[in-house]
Amino acid sequence: MMRMIAGLFVAAVPAIAVAQAPANPPVRVRGTIEKLDGQNLVIKERSGQSVSIKLADKFMVVGIFKGSVADIASGKFIGTTTVGERDGALVAQEVHIFPESMRGTGEGHYDWDLRPDSKMTNANVAGVVNMANDRVMTVQYKGGEKKILVSRDTVVVTYAPVDKGELKPGAPVFVSE
Repeated sequence: MMRMIAGLFVAAVPAIAVAQAPANPPVRVRGTIEKLDGQNLVIKERSGQSVSIKLADKFMVVGIFKGSVADIASGKFIGTTTVGERDGALVAQEVHIFPESMRGTGEGHYDWDLRPDSKMTNANVAGVVNMANDRVMTVQYKGGEKKILVSRDTVVVTYAPVDKGELKPGAPVFVSE
């Protein structure tokens, strides 16, 4: 049985809307759940402020579980947060392996708000090459391709659907709308 490690990911809008290019910049909230009242989720952000988010009727809750570099394989749809480059490849801080039901979510390469100068690349893994203690993934998305260096320091997680009952006070959460 997999054990949840990092928290929950909630898409506050239906999955079909997440995959479309947004007219406004996306809103991302990281923090812990204070309460869920019907479709209203209250989160205490890392800054200490509370924010209220109205969830769509068919919102999606996904648990985040510990993964390993061995889980990264050709054909998987992944999201990777990178900071900087080494030897012509972006350096992965995190790799998120999405379930097939989330294929296409946020596809592309763009600025990210995890750390200064961080980027997010959500793409299909076209190939993986072992290089000493590291691996280099070639990922492809609509309109582009990137090489991503995955080291032993890279955090790898997998996502799997979980029951909405997991949205309990105190649970760590990342909401994207």
